[in-house]
Amino acid sequence: MAGLSVNIDHVATLRETRKISYPDPVAAAVLAELAGANGIVVHLREDRRHIQDRDVRILRQIVQTKLILEMASNHEMVGIALDIQPDLVTLVPEKREELTTEGGLDLITQNNAIAETVDTLQNSGIPVCIFIDPNLDQIKLAHKINATMVEIHTGTFCEAKTLKKRNQAFSNIVDTVKFAHKLKIGVNAGHGLCYNTITAFKGLHEIEEFSIGHSIVSRAVLVGMERAVKEMITLIKEL
Repeated sequence: MAGLSVNIDHVATLRETRKISYPDPVAAAVLAELAGANGIVVHLREDRRHIQDRDVRILRQIVQTKLILEMASNHEMVGIALDIQPDLVTLVPEKREELTTEGGLDLITQNNAIAETVDTLQNSGIPVCIFIDPNLDQIKLAHKINATMVEIHTGTFCEAKTLKKRNQAFSNIVDTVKFAHKLKIGVNAGHGLCYNTITAFKGLHEIEEFSIGHSIVSRAVLVGMERAVKEMITLIKEL
């Protein structure tokens, strides 16, 4: 069965709208783990719009499953990762004007820089996952630079407005996931997944873990974090 890592960024987003001390993403992480989450994900952005450095340092001490740090591939973030030593780093693209991560890293144009970051982190004992679009060429390059894992961007599928676009996007995901598995690269998936779209992944057992944040945090506003996480885990168990 695939696992679930819960992204708690948007607990911090709610906190930062008022620049106060609550809601606390660390408390959300504890509740998510108690509910059965396999990991906690945070994206420490360059503009610090939600998760702050202090959050990551406290989470490193508190998280009992695994701490996954999403970050841009730059010297500042590499230094922070080397200091904090998360259980996994996921390299993601980042633009200051975007509302959320809009797509995968382009290894075709950024191959050398990403390869250097992967080497630096993995030589220091930190496994590296690369967030990429469902594209076979991107998988080949991720394999070439010895990434431990890839996380397949599922946003295009989740946000598709027509059945034709939705089916094509999902077909691309299936092809990419199976190809990565064939190359013996670990495969995660995430972005835009919710309690409805997750059901489409039934039978795609090559995916080891789903990374889900916004839909779980949104559900948690209504029913609480533990119930929101447990409901998602139940759906994943049925895949």
